[in-house]
Amino acid sequence: MKIILAGGSGFLGRALSEHLVGRGHSVVVLSRSGHVPGSTGARVVSWEPDGSTGPGVWAREIDGADAIVNLAGAGMADKRWSRRRKSVLRESRVLSTRSLVAAVRAATVKPAVFVQGSAVGFYGLSGDDVIDESFPPGQDFLGQLAVAWEAEAHPVAALGCRLVLTRNGVVLSREGGMLKKLIPPFKFFVGGPVASGRQFLSWIHRDDWLAFMTWAVETPSVSGAYNATSPEPVTNAGFCRALGRALHRPSWLPVPGFALRIVFGEMADLMLVAGQRVVPKRAADQGFSFRYPEIDAALQAAVGSR
Repeated sequence: MKIILAGGSGFLGRALSEHLVGRGHSVVVLSRSGHVPGSTGARVVSWEPDGSTGPGVWAREIDGADAIVNLAGAGMADKRWSRRRKSVLRESRVLSTRSLVAAVRAATVKPAVFVQGSAVGFYGLSGDDVIDESFPPGQDFLGQLAVAWEAEAHPVAALGCRLVLTRNGVVLSREGGMLKKLIPPFKFFVGGPVASGRQFLSWIHRDDWLAFMTWAVETPSVSGAYNATSPEPVTNAGFCRALGRALHRPSWLPVPGFALRIVFGEMADLMLVAGQRVVPKRAADQGFSFRYPEIDAALQAAVGSR
């Protein structure tokens, strides 16, 4: 298959590109810079993700492609959420998706499938409630951001594309994301649970995420919204104990919620202090199998991987 990958320069995008190439697919990465660090075996094409110039030369790659995977968007945890930063987070997702849909609309031979990255933030803060794909969106910033992001992809269904919305949990890999930031303090004996530690964390090992995304691309019966999370969400305290075991370090020093709010502002409550207990019901019902369904095995594998 010829697969167009938008947002392929981050640690997940690079891993997915390499994984798809390894399965024999021809991958074209759309990159604002026209360059992706490291060699993944994919071809890289420059694009204008904000759609300001309309479909450009990059859009020709979509005409006749078999699939599009859209992971484009500014990093959620890269900076404190000022009003301007929240605007960047929204526009980088909405406008890039809109430009891809416009290119699909203009294509003579349209892709068979459009896999749209999203996030479990779609559901808002949910406490201890077990959340599957049937639950409505939240009304907070993350919930409404995910709603707007997914809505931009909806028109491709009317264009004849199979649309898959993947609502990702925290992807565990020592090469990036949350885990990369947590390993150093744990190694220096200052790691521990955030706030009360009772809030749930919805997670997925990177290898399972790669398999999940590949399954979404390659399986014709997969359509609609899916939670890309492990079937066993854990409390923050449980996660920290498992990480301590994986690193052979203690995990007793709690990080108070008020300190996180001082440093991170609104992001602390929506991404760190509060929790979500999200499960992949639709994927389980359709037979998707997780290699790492439990946190101890997942973290043992993640901290030992390169």
